[in-house]
Amino acid sequence: MSGIFITFEGGEGAGKSTILERTANFLREHNYQVTTTREPGGIPIAEKIRHIILDTEHTEMDPRTEALLYAAARRQHLVEKVIPALDRGDIVLCDRFIDSSLAYQGYARGLGMDEILSINQFAIADFMPELTLYLDVDPEIGLQRINQTKDREINRLDLEALDFHIQVREGYKEVLKKFPQRVKKINANQTEEQVLLDVRNDILARL
Repeated sequence: MSGIFITFEGGEGAGKSTILERTANFLREHNYQVTTTREPGGIPIAEKIRHIILDTEHTEMDPRTEALLYAAARRQHLVEKVIPALDRGDIVLCDRFIDSSLAYQGYARGLGMDEILSINQFAIADFMPELTLYLDVDPEIGLQRINQTKDREINRLDLEALDFHIQVREGYKEVLKKFPQRVKKINANQTEEQVLLDVRNDILARL
């Protein structure tokens, strides 16, 4: 396996998707072979699971059900898309991975980070990213950005109260403590251009 697996993390409105795509374009311009993908999703089976998880009509979903669905989608996505791309030698840029489950379900939902880590270690067989870029945004700023983005589809997580998003951020702080060598924190309250520059510098340093 000769590729490099890089994941992007952050709360709602952190700008992950935009920064990821612009980073991919930058790397391609410098002759790197890049695969972009997202979680949950990236392949047909996982996209169907994504629809179930994020459907705004599914507000009654049990937190453990939510956590297991994320892990199931993650497993299929990993073996069907991520690992084959890494075997080809690609740089794989993924919008969310295991750290989202640790922050959202483990911490914010109160299921326990160790419990969620255990579920996901079974799902991914201890396969972890080489670098994770955590885009840290104030929840108030992130939600404001979402409300100002006209073409963004509102999902079930966007409907959560502000306190939930504050807890998600606290969860990511715990992830940073747990994996300090892998996870790099980037101030996502900055302008898009500055965030992009910080992301590029961290990736190029790792490459």
